[in-house]
Amino acid sequence: MFTSSTIIEDIKAMQKSGHASLAMYYYDFREDEKKTDLCRLLSSMLFQLCEQSNSYHPILFAFYSKHVTHLNGTRAPSADELIGCLIDMLNLPGSRQVYLIVDALDECPSTPLSSPREELLSLLEDLVEEKLPNLRICVTSRPEVDIKTILEPLAFRSVSLHNASEQQEDIRNYIESTVGTNTKMQNWSLHYKHLVTDVLTRRADGM
Repeated sequence: MFTSSTIIEDIKAMQKSGHASLAMYYYDFREDEKKTDLCRLLSSMLFQLCEQSNSYHPILFAFYSKHVTHLNGTRAPSADELIGCLIDMLNLPGSRQVYLIVDALDECPSTPLSSPREELLSLLEDLVEEKLPNLRICVTSRPEVDIKTILEPLAFRSVSLHNASEQQEDIRNYIESTVGTNTKMQNWSLHYKHLVTDVLTRRADGM
């Protein structure tokens, strides 16, 4: 989480200067199933990009018009149609650099049959295969087998913090500082403070 926050802040600085567009989506296992739906992610990214540049508006308006009829009202677009709209935006000539960030991908549910995670991994494969010159994708995740299998061959650059000693040390220092300054914990014995720090550092699993 520390790393993704740093990346996002750096891109936001470029965004404010007008040199980049940013669309991000964060997964959390505590969210309801609707948030893990691929159409939800795609719609969010389309909306975020259109908020940042008027040049995308004609593409989104044309896309919206295709899904509205005078007789039947609005028809919800499929995931494939939303992907096509996103690719049209990313192919727009003269557009600035676009950064898509998917944070905590491992929190996206995975099941033996077709799952939201499988659909998202397929989307990432499709976007990379498009070889869009203005697109940069950043994905953060724990190193789960299905995610590594798909993403490792696609990655231009990969940074692993799972077993990094410096990352573990940063987490431990943060927990120690919190335990040491929290008013509710000040009366705890040194033994319990060490125990809490050890357990939370271990369970953080490098994240």
